[in-house]
Amino acid sequence: MRYREAESAPPRWAVVANGDNRRVSLFRAATRAAGHGTPRVVEWRDVLRDGGHDFADDEFVRLDSPGESAEVDALLRGVDDPTRVEGSARWYGRFLQGVASLRGGRRLDDRVDLAVMFDKRLCHDRLVRAGVPVPSSPTSGGGAPVRDWADVRARMAEAGLRRVFVKLAHGSSASGVLAIETTASGRIRATTSVERTEEGRLHNSLRVRRYTEEWEIAAIVDTLAPDGLHIERWLPKASLGGRSADLRIVVVGGRATHAVVRTSRSPLTNLHLGGARGDLAAVRALAGDRWATALETSERAAACFPGTLCVGVDLLPAIGWRRFAVGEVNAFGDLLPRLTGLPGSGAEGLDTYAAQVAAATSFAPGHFQQAPEPGPTTPAASTVPPVAPVPPHELPRTAHATV
Repeated sequence: MRYREAESAPPRWAVVANGDNRRVSLFRAATRAAGHGTPRVVEWRDVLRDGGHDFADDEFVRLDSPGESAEVDALLRGVDDPTRVEGSARWYGRFLQGVASLRGGRRLDDRVDLAVMFDKRLCHDRLVRAGVPVPSSPTSGGGAPVRDWADVRARMAEAGLRRVFVKLAHGSSASGVLAIETTASGRIRATTSVERTEEGRLHNSLRVRRYTEEWEIAAIVDTLAPDGLHIERWLPKASLGGRSADLRIVVVGGRATHAVVRTSRSPLTNLHLGGARGDLAAVRALAGDRWATALETSERAAACFPGTLCVGVDLLPAIGWRRFAVGEVNAFGDLLPRLTGLPGSGAEGLDTYAAQVAAATSFAPGHFQQAPEPGPTTPAASTVPPVAPVPPHELPRTAHATV
């Protein structure tokens, strides 16, 4: 069934965002095209500085990414250079505090959902409990923190893993991600966009590079570890045109509406790191009757976050396009300009923003249904982390993952 508005009067919209961001322009175009007028923009910088914001009871409130603003980034991470990698744990605490300070309105997000999605360890744990296929991980759910490179090596050995992704628990856009390969002979290689200066500072780069000296890899991991690390198995992925490929599936109101193929010659498929969009028709042909499984797996992942209208699911296809696993679930994974809805999705002819506008009025936030109680060594996936900004080493390890 095609998305349609459930109410006769045009709704009032407010969006919490960085007002000059292209995301806001695209969302404004969607509300205007739907006859809803221009949304009221509440700046993230004002929310963070003023201690919150109040919304009218009849306002639909959409949260958008606080990224791509040096000023807001400084408020969240406490760094003076937006290319710096460090500070993601501080970002997490301050972002959740900002979300908790928003009052009233008809919310299209859920604070606990956001806390889970922006902690990869807890996101992984929630998906596992719902039976969603994911790469195996020795850090799922949190537990004892990964303190340094020696801990990474130990966790890999205990889990029998030679190829892993090491990720910042609260990172996004591949910031701080290392794809690590080891051999039985002791050789090691890390592929990453992290650039390490002679002074030991870490910066995000648009160039993917490889480190083959273990002391350099150790130095990077040791610097990242205080912000929290997540380790997961590096699954061999399907290829398209000789390039490694994965999928971003946007799910709106529980339904997979948009899909894009991302391909790369490196393990990192992010478009800003040299990845490129692939041919979705070719992927659907390769997957055949398993394409329905890809969409259903994405919808199952989104169902773990029933208080949030829209999520972007990173789907990892196995070699041969017959099986799929979920890499991450992104709260702000809908920036796919000019991409219209999948056939049969109900969002044909609509971009990701127009699909959300159409679905919002009938959206009824649900509640995540927990799996049976965890064992004595497994932290509960529904634990909500504190929202006050705290030093990185004090952030919760057992509270409840990006473009």
